[in-house]
Amino acid sequence: MRAGASLDTLKVIAQMAFRNLFASRLKTIIVGVIILFGAFLVVLGTSMLDSVVQSMSRSVTGSVAGHIQIYSAKAKDDFAVMGSMTMGDPDIGQIDDFVKVHDTLIKLPNVKAIIPMGISGALVSPGNTIDTALEKLRNAIRKKQAGDTSPALAAEITSQQEHVRQILSVLAGDMKNLKTIAANALGQDELDNVTKASSDAFWNDFNKDPLDALEFLENKIAPLGSDADFLFLRYAGTDMDAFAKSFDRMKIVEGTNIPPGRRGFLFSKYVYEDQIKLKTARRLDLIKEGKEVKHNTIAKDEELQRLVRENAAQVREIVFQLDALKTRDFRSKLQKFLGSQENDVAALLSSFFRTDDANFSARYDFFYKELAPSLDLYRVRIGDTLTIKAFTRSGYVQSVNLPVFGTFEFTGLEKSGLAGGLNLMDLVSFRELYGFLTKDKQAEIQAMRTAMGAKDVKRENAESELFGSRTIEADATPGLAVPLRTADAPAGGEGIGNRLRREDLSKRVYDPAELESGVVLNAAVLLKDPSHIDEDIAKIQAAAKEAGLSLNAISWQKASGLVGQLVMLLKLVLFTAVLIIFIVALVIINNAMVMATLERVKEIGTLRAVGAQRRFITFMLIIESLVVGLVFGGLGAALGSAVILLMHSVGIPANSDIVQFFFSGPRLYPFLATSNLVLAFLIVALVSALSSFYPAWLAMRVTPRQAMQSEE
Repeated sequence: MRAGASLDTLKVIAQMAFRNLFASRLKTIIVGVIILFGAFLVVLGTSMLDSVVQSMSRSVTGSVAGHIQIYSAKAKDDFAVMGSMTMGDPDIGQIDDFVKVHDTLIKLPNVKAIIPMGISGALVSPGNTIDTALEKLRNAIRKKQAGDTSPALAAEITSQQEHVRQILSVLAGDMKNLKTIAANALGQDELDNVTKASSDAFWNDFNKDPLDALEFLENKIAPLGSDADFLFLRYAGTDMDAFAKSFDRMKIVEGTNIPPGRRGFLFSKYVYEDQIKLKTARRLDLIKEGKEVKHNTIAKDEELQRLVRENAAQVREIVFQLDALKTRDFRSKLQKFLGSQENDVAALLSSFFRTDDANFSARYDFFYKELAPSLDLYRVRIGDTLTIKAFTRSGYVQSVNLPVFGTFEFTGLEKSGLAGGLNLMDLVSFRELYGFLTKDKQAEIQAMRTAMGAKDVKRENAESELFGSRTIEADATPGLAVPLRTADAPAGGEGIGNRLRREDLSKRVYDPAELESGVVLNAAVLLKDPSHIDEDIAKIQAAAKEAGLSLNAISWQKASGLVGQLVMLLKLVLFTAVLIIFIVALVIINNAMVMATLERVKEIGTLRAVGAQRRFITFMLIIESLVVGLVFGGLGAALGSAVILLMHSVGIPANSDIVQFFFSGPRLYPFLATSNLVLAFLIVALVSALSSFYPAWLAMRVTPRQAMQSEE
């Protein structure tokens, strides 16, 4: 009976609550709109944030960081793969026994792969156009001196000489103009050297001693080439085979991956296009991208106008590449295309690159179809050997020569500078650049020790050993204080150290097992199921501690550095906005409910007079608030869901490189999760319930006598 009576009472309360809602429509609508907007914002905001976080997670974990990064617990600085506040390379210590680390962690049930790594950077000078032309001429002359008397070689030498003279002619003209504009801009020695190298007398005497003449050109003229600059390349050393298999978003664009057991370098396609490509061609590409992708126009966009001006003014890097034959070819093609009688190729090129919205497409196509095939579009080509010089951890300079096997990119992140700013090299070369002793270096030292008969000596015998009768000549090797040649070596002979250093390390094949047996700076851990990263981090740290390993383990979000901090900031902003809306809605709804309750004093007093208990009145007001909250909250959630589904169908375009990284591709496709709807309804229900407590408390204090007094 009591259960039935309670159910009947609840029905009566619900009927009265609905009647009251329809009786005061204005109050219901005002409160409802506030709740609708709040629910809409919660669904939309949480869905967008979850979508961005998941997309950025794919960008970071799929490009270089993995789900978890591990490094030495003795690190002095915080570690970040993609951004750090530390100047230079952070001091993160080193993992001395990677084999033990790998064997320990790979046993964990959710660990899929562990990729050894090290991240650093170096300055690289790819040379300039003058260097390249002189190198070609030197190689041809060496062939002639080696006995090649073929007509083809003679023609090649003549062509290369004409090319160098063409460069000198342009350089001389530019320097004279610069001297006229700014008297102190150039020293007289530089101008005299260019004048000498451009003279007929210099070239008439060239064949008498070509190597001496080339030395003059290389030392005095080549440094004046303005297209020579240093590139700062960030790179990660890793097991290239394991990296390609584990990070499935990586794809080779040009060339091939570094073969197992070989030294080599892979350019990021983004870096290759942005820094290695001919600047004029790169600017043309950026103008095309601005017009077709971003839908800007040259007439209205200042950045595109700047690119056009620079292309028209900076044609020398193209002119430097033109020998006599190419000069005639370019002159003919440009005169025909432009309808001009101008003979100066530089002037023709400058006119050609003064593009506008009407002629850009035609000139872009003409450049790549007719002119580009005759030019070196990239300062470093696939197959070239790149010399990388870096400061080791000890502070001295180390260098390695690495063949460039190709370029790569991460699918969906082709235009992202954050994902595309890191190049790749084999881990053995990375260790050598960083200053670790590789097996090649150990073998080199041992060979030198053997050749010299070097031996270990005790401290007490050091003086007699060092200052005895034996004479030692030292040939300096960076980072090695080891004697390379003794006085009893054959006269004029080459020391073993020199021969080993001259040997091309890039052609040596190392044992792939050396990748794991050596030192690494950090490692990427990829998980089978990344949904519980915090739990996996705890398991990794526990397993490492049990094995006696001193390791730090951090999530991809922390490993992404400033990028991950930005995501945390976005979360904080969203939750702050939701909190503000929550408080404002609570105050407004509470005030509305209080006003409505005070207006219903007569009604409440009458109900009390006919026997309604205080809890009856309380439940009636709470149900009214909950009904308004659920109805309008449901409408707001439905509206937010509809907007998310619409955006998911069309996508949100990424209008910059950074946004593309956050979106993990050129467009973001937001998704709706059940948790987003549940959170919205929980917040609405909580606001509705809290906003009804104070009005209910006021209602419970109303007595029948107060109601009658109110009526009077």
